[in-house]
Amino acid sequence: MSELIVFDTSIVVDQIRSDRHLDRMLNVDGVVRNSSVVLAELWRAATGAVDRKVVETLERNHPTLTPTAKNWVESGQLLAKMRADKGFDAGKVRDLHFDLLIALTARAHGARVITSKRADFELIREYRAFKLEVW
Repeated sequence: MSELIVFDTSIVVDQIRSDRHLDRMLNVDGVVRNSSVVLAELWRAATGAVDRKVVETLERNHPTLTPTAKNWVESGQLLAKMRADKGFDAGKVRDLHFDLLIALTARAHGARVITSKRADFELIREYRAFKLEVW
């Protein structure tokens, strides 16, 4: 079976704004799955008809992976550890939370996360191993 792929919000937003990832997204080596976290972030940011159409198309064409209760609890525990280790303020912890949920959910399914947010996702990998590709 092909590897599962989860596009982070950053990739989809970059694609909507600049069309710079289209070829890579269409030719990605794997089976694309949505993250419910990514979909929520995309819906929150959708300001126009084109944005909404992109999110609707993603929802219609790809099954969705959702964080479990275990993923939610683990994310809180890891964020507390990151805050203690790195001295992050509440804003940085809040900014990392959804990325951490995306990573933990992908990890649970053996999926590879594709993102353009290198620093945050590499930080998360310091605490939990998961498959990562940065564009």
